[in-house]
Parts: sequence; C-alpha cells; structure tokens
Amino acid sequence: MTHTNNIVRPSRATVDALRDIGSATIASELFKLGIRHPNIRGPVSQKRGRVAAGPALTLQFMPKREDQFGAAEYDDPERQLHRHVMYHTEPGDMIVVDARGDMDSGIFGEMMLTYFAGKGGVGVVIDGCIRDAGPAMDIDVGIWVRGFTPNFHAQTNIMPWGVNVPVACGGALVLPGDIVVADDDGAVVVPVAMADELLARAGDHHNWEEFTRLRLAQGGDMRKYYPLREDAQGEYEAWRKTQP
Repeated sequence: MTHTNNIVRPSRATVDALRDIGSATIASELFKLGIRHPNIRGPVSQKRGRVAAGPALTLQFMPKREDQFGAAEYDDPERQLHRHVMYHTEPGDMIVVDARGDMDSGIFGEMMLTYFAGKGGVGVVIDGCIRDAGPAMDIDVGIWVRGFTPNFHAQTNIMPWGVNVPVACGGALVLPGDIVVADDDGAVVVPVAMADELLARAGDHHNWEEFTRLRLAQGGDMRKYYPLREDAQGEYEAWRKTQP
C-alpha cells in the first residue's frame, strides 16, 4: 500500500478564478490546449447549484484480495487507509477517489464527511458511491458520486491501496495537487502547469459569452453573436469597456 503527503498546492487566487469560470468553459479551453478528456466521467453532482474547486488529494482503490485486506469496518481503524487521505486536508481541498466505478462500496459516510468539512474541505469526487445519503446531504461539502449504498468502503469488492498517488478517476488521470473544478455539469481536472494559460484563454471566453448571452436574450442574431462574428467584435469591445 502506498501513502505520501507530497502535495504542492496552487494559489487560492488561481483556484478561485477557475471556479468562477466553470467546468464547461474549462473543458472546452483545455481541449483546445490539447487535453482531449479533462472531465471525470461518471460522478454527478448530488447537490444542485453547488460549485467547488481546489487541489486534489487522491485515494486509490484496488480489487479486494483477502490476504491483503480482511479487516471488518472498525478493526484497527488506522490500518484502514481510506481515512488517511483526509488527514492531509487543508481549507479548500478536494478529495478525488478512484473507486473503480464500484457500486457496492460506500467510500465515505456521515462521520468521515463531517470530519472533512470540519477541516475545511470543499468537495469529494468519487468514481463510486458513498453511504449515509440522507445525513450527507446536510453536510457543508460538495458531493459528486455515482450513487449510494449501505455498505462500508471495503465490505465487498474493493480495498483502499494508495493515498496521494496518481489515480484514474472516471477515465481521467488525476495527480495529487491538480486543480479540480466541479459543478452541475460534472468535474474537470486542470493540470497545474497549464493553469495560467488556461485562465488567460478561458477568461476571454467567459467574457464574450457574457456579452453573447446578453445579446441573445435581447433577441440578437445567433449567427452574429454565437460565436462572435467579426462584425460583432467592435460592439463587444465597446461593451467590455463598460464592465468592471
């Protein structure tokens, strides 16, 4: 089993700027920068309207093999690696879990999510399930999962194997410290080294979409405003000068 705490966190200003842009624009601009599948496919938001962004703490599960993991739910809790990912939590962090798409294992429950929120964590993205669905909805943390189950994390098919290691979550590679942005459209992964260039591109994209939305709501011609045609550029630049 692997366990490391080597997390280099990006600046909060960078994370907040990406959070404000949103997953859809980020996915589009990352595609233009050569990242074909930046989105984590499978987990969906369980709290509509919730938006979260932060550096990724990662947890990896493997197929269960009883000679490697045979503990019951509360046997020697500190040997149960899945709780260790939360010990590294700093305010603004996200936890990303490769649970192999398993629908029988509840990776976290009410108590662990309560602890994570109390440490300042803002969201979990799990390619699998959690349990204690009712209480979990009242905890102040974003939840992106495939579903819910009454089983505990290693009751059936999988076992925790690595903390803060590279993981494959929903078909996307996530490295510890990558910036994860999640909202109603899903979760996307931003490589830290690409964050500044992405912000420059996505910020402009976000701005012209705001202008376009305004014009379309006023009955403007979609052929002219979405995307911006050359004869709309002057109008857009004039509008930008009036914005904060």
